[in-house]
Amino acid sequence: MKKLTTLAAALAVSASIVSPAAFAEQKFVTIGTGGVTGVYYAAGGAICRLMNKEKKTHGIRCSVESTGGSVYNVNTIKAGELDFGVAQSDVAYNALKGENQFKGAAFGELRSVFSIHPEPLVVLARKDANVTSLLDFKGKRFNIGNPGSGQRATMDILLPAMGMKTSDFSLVSEMKADEHGAALCDNKIDGFAYVVGNPSANIQDPTTTCHAQLVNIIGPAVDKLVKTYPYYAAVTIPGGMYANNPNPVNTFGVVAAFVSSSKVSNDVVYAMVKAVFDNLDDFKKLHPAFAHLDPKEMIKNGLSAPLHDGAVKYYKEKGWM
Repeated sequence: MKKLTTLAAALAVSASIVSPAAFAEQKFVTIGTGGVTGVYYAAGGAICRLMNKEKKTHGIRCSVESTGGSVYNVNTIKAGELDFGVAQSDVAYNALKGENQFKGAAFGELRSVFSIHPEPLVVLARKDANVTSLLDFKGKRFNIGNPGSGQRATMDILLPAMGMKTSDFSLVSEMKADEHGAALCDNKIDGFAYVVGNPSANIQDPTTTCHAQLVNIIGPAVDKLVKTYPYYAAVTIPGGMYANNPNPVNTFGVVAAFVSSSKVSNDVVYAMVKAVFDNLDDFKKLHPAFAHLDPKEMIKNGLSAPLHDGAVKYYKEKGWM
C-alpha cells in the first residue's frame, strides 16, 4: 500500500511537471487582415489553413482576424497583440521610417515575411455620375475609406498631390470596404476608392449589380508620385476583368506584403513561410489574385522592411538567397 501511495505521489509530481510543458508546446498565432470580402482576409485564411494542416509537426495553431486594414495591423503588431498582418508596401515603409501616419512613432522592429500581390488603387463611380477622372468627383459624394485602411493612406497622399482636398467633395464618407459597394448601388455615394488585389468581389459586386465604372487615375501628379516613392508602381487593370468595364484602366498602386515583428520567434516565422512555400501551388489556387505568384519575386518585391530572420532561414535553404 505504501509503495502504491509513493508511486501515485511520484506520478502526480511528474504530471505537474510535464503538463505545463506540454501546454507550452502548443503555440497560437493570429494574422491581422482586412474586411471579410477583401483579398487580405482570403490570404490570411489560406495561410492559416496551410499552417493548421501541419500543426502536429510544429505545434502552432493559426487564426485569422478581420481588421481595419494595413495601418491597424502594423500598430497592433507593434503592440504585441498580433503576430502577423497584411500591410501595403507604403504603409510598411512609413511605419519603419516613422513618416506620415506614423510620424514620430517609427516601428524599427517591423519585419517583412513575403509579398503577395500587386494592389492598385481602384476608383469606382456610379454609371450616372459622368465621371472620367478623380477631378470629376468634385462636388460629389465620395468614400475615402475608414481611418487605418490602406486606401485612406493612399488617398491622403493622392488628393494633395492632385491639388484636391476632402472639402472638394459634397460628402465625404469613411465606410469600411464591406460597406461601400452597397452604398454606391443604393445611391448613397457617387464613388469610392479601394486599394485591393484584383479581381475582387468588392469590385465585382457593384460593377455587376449597378454597372459601376472603373476610373483611370493618371496624369502628371500620379507620374510624380510613382517616381518619388519607391513603393508605388503604375498598374493596368485588364479590360473585361469586371462586368460592364470592357476597356483597360490605368492607375497606380502598391504591393501587399505579410509583415511581422523581430520579437516574433524565428521558429514561428519559419513555420509559416514553410507552410506557404511548400504548398505554393495550393495557395495560388485559393484566390485569383494569387494565380501568378513567383516565389523569387515574393521575397523581394514590395518589401519595405527588412526580412525576418526566420524567413531568411527558409529562403536560404531553398537557394533563393
